This record gives sequence, structure tokens and C-alpha cells, in this order.
Amino acid sequence: MIAIIDYGAGNIESVRKAFEYIGTETVITSDPEVLKNADAAVLPGVGSFGDAMDNIRKRNLETPIKDFVKSGKPFLGICLGLQILFESSEESVGVEGLGILKGKIVRIPSAEGLKIPHMGWNSLSFKENGDLFEGLDDGSYVYFVHSYYLKSEEDIVSTTAEYGVTIHASVHKNNLRACQFHPEKSGKAGIKILTNFVNMIGEGK
Repeated sequence: MIAIIDYGAGNIESVRKAFEYIGTETVITSDPEVLKNADAAVLPGVGSFGDAMDNIRKRNLETPIKDFVKSGKPFLGICLGLQILFESSEESVGVEGLGILKGKIVRIPSAEGLKIPHMGWNSLSFKENGDLFEGLDDGSYVYFVHSYYLKSEEDIVSTTAEYGVTIHASVHKNNLRACQFHPEKSGKAGIKILTNFVNMIGEGK
């Protein structure tokens, strides 16, 4: 059973439907006990960094999320769910993120010909063809919707994308995986990524 963590930050149903498509049972929950007993967890999210952290703290989910990551079971952050794993964001100055990973979220700089938010399909460059991307080719296209991007301070970046700047598009550390893009909206490539995540369950990664 995969727990999809509900903290009021949207795109829950699209994530659930994507896992349902590949035949994987999920539960949408904000209950720390349900999360604790799940085989894997997904932290989705759209919206603002500050609102997300406020909702997580109001629902007393900060410690349960950190404890789940420490458990060693597979954990996947998606879009805003990647950003809040880090320490801070220019979007919400003064708001502390979960701080599970070291890095900052910064605004995509304005440039001629580039629209903000970065919305649509973009290709990935693999820094390492880790388990989340097994079976995908370098240059595979995935779907992004964001105005802020990760600058990681750890050597954990697994893919990058170019949009005026080099975007740290996904990270990989121990049992934790996170993507700035939306696998649940990324067609066949996204379904392959989610299938690879499901395959990690029980493997102790």
C-alpha cells in the first residue's frame, strides 16, 4: 500500500489515478498512523511553499513525514513535494521547509523568450541512470509546471533540465526520490517512473 500524503496541496487525485492505472493500491491520508504503516509514501503538491508548510504543520505531519523518510521505505516527492523537502524558498521568505535535504528553492530568472512559470514538456539529462529512470533514455520528455526551482547543496541530483538555467529536476538520496516535474502527467515516461518507484517496495532501497 502506498500512502499519498494529503496536506491540502492539490493534485492528489491525478497521482492516485496514475498509480491505479498501473494496478497499485493507494490510500490518500493525513493520518500519521496510516502513513507509518504504509509500504511507501508519496508527497505531492502544487501551490506555494509557505502554504504547504503551514498546512503540514497544522495537520501535525512534519514529524511523521521525517520519520517515514528515516524508516528506509521508498518515498517520492513530486513538484512542490520536492521543494518542501529542502530548507527554504524565495517564494516564501522566512518559512522553513522540512530541511530533510540541503538546498534552496529560487525563482527562475526572467529571460527573453522564456515564459514564467515554466509550463510544459521538457527533456531530462541524466546525471545517473538510477532506479527511478530505469528503462528510460537520456533526453526523455516530462511535464513541468513551476516558477521556482531547486539549487541543491548536496551531490544528490539525478537529472537536470534546461530552461534559461540548469534546473535540478530530480534528486536521489538513500530511500528518497523526488521530482520537480509531474510523472503523473508525463505520459509513458511518467508511468514508467511511477512503475519503477513501485518496484522499489520491499527492496530496502
